[in-house]
Amino acid sequence: MGRLQRKKTSSGVKKKKKKVETKLPTSHEKGTGTGSGKKIVVQSKKPIAIGDRGKILGYLDLSIQFLREVKIELKKVTWPSRKQTMGSSTVVIILVLLISLFLFFIDSGLAGIIRLVLHSN
Repeated sequence: MGRLQRKKTSSGVKKKKKKVETKLPTSHEKGTGTGSGKKIVVQSKKPIAIGDRGKILGYLDLSIQFLREVKIELKKVTWPSRKQTMGSSTVVIILVLLISLFLFFIDSGLAGIIRLVLHSN
């Protein structure tokens, strides 16, 4: 079988896709407190600028963006029907009851054996 060949760029190096990165201002840049200066990758077309609005509003914008993305992802979820949910819940409850009864009998039996061994002395 033949292999697929990729054309190389003129320099012989593959081109990398650029990511839009925004650096959060550190406390050293602001002049107060302590900070980490972590970089975040922004997926929207325009990066979120913290600027004059302050650090709290910047986090608020990030939180709102996160909640919007969560809402979009939850629309993609296939939720089970009421009948499926009731059936699964019934199976779980029955299994929990059976296992708890099994453990009760095993525990009672072992406790009885230990009582016999301790009282026989």
